[in-house]
Amino acid sequence: MKNSKWLIKSSVASFVIAIGLFVYVVNESKALSYLSSDSKNCINCHVMNTQFATWKHSPHAQRASCVECHLPTEGFFETYLAKGRDGWNHSVAFTFNTYAHAIQISENGAERVQANCISCHSSVVQNMLDNAARYEDLAAGIQPVDRKCWDCHQDVAHGKNRSLITTPNALSVRREVN
Repeated sequence: MKNSKWLIKSSVASFVIAIGLFVYVVNESKALSYLSSDSKNCINCHVMNTQFATWKHSPHAQRASCVECHLPTEGFFETYLAKGRDGWNHSVAFTFNTYAHAIQISENGAERVQANCISCHSSVVQNMLDNAARYEDLAAGIQPVDRKCWDCHQDVAHGKNRSLITTPNALSVRREVN
């Protein structure tokens, strides 16, 4: 009988400790903030300060949030599925320090950004496609459909240089926006 009481008490204590650790991790990681679409949440991790600082000083900052460019816009389920997948990948990379100092977008992320560029700039893209079809002989087989928008517009949204050392005051970004 004593063993069963001890087992129950230790189980309850373990459960309470696990819940406490979970609440602590959620609070420290600001996990609930990622449910919103506020671009300031992208700098909860210090490694995103450069990307935020360069975006903040770009024309896109007045027109599109990080979420509007980097996440699917088709629907609620797709958006939060992508947020969950990206959040998991980011938390693993940041926890175990497995990310490159000059962060590169994933293939899946690049596909989402490309789709969102085309969606926002559909009239420009349509003009490009019409012109490509009209001047096919001059284009010599180059199809705009096969290219990413940033192949030509590489400085859009995040500037030319993106690494931890290219925006010298990036660490103060948090204090400026909060």
